[in-house]
Amino acid sequence: MGNIISDGLFLPILILALLGFGVPRLIARLLPEGVFALLANAALSALVMCILSAAFFFGLYVWQGVPARDLLANGLRQNLVTFGGLGVIAAIIWAPIMVLSVAGLPRKWVDKTW
Repeated sequence: MGNIISDGLFLPILILALLGFGVPRLIARLLPEGVFALLANAALSALVMCILSAAFFFGLYVWQGVPARDLLANGLRQNLVTFGGLGVIAAIIWAPIMVLSVAGLPRKWVDKTW
């Protein structure tokens, strides 16, 4: 149990969780207040999180010693399937936190009411 950080589980989960919280907050700065913008924020945040998660897993593979040229040799389609799938599977980690982050955004609205 003491090796959870060194086994490589804690840090990736923490990073994905922080991204799941921060991405909707950053996108909210670009969108107006309102219910439609809140739903758009949720959809955009989910899309951005899938892309960021896929890129994050690609980076983890490279960090663990797999040469990037070997990964890229598989072709664009294979990489999109592999890392895109990992990004979607990672929604188990970031999606609940992202939903809570989006749900808390109306508290900061000044012009509109929920």
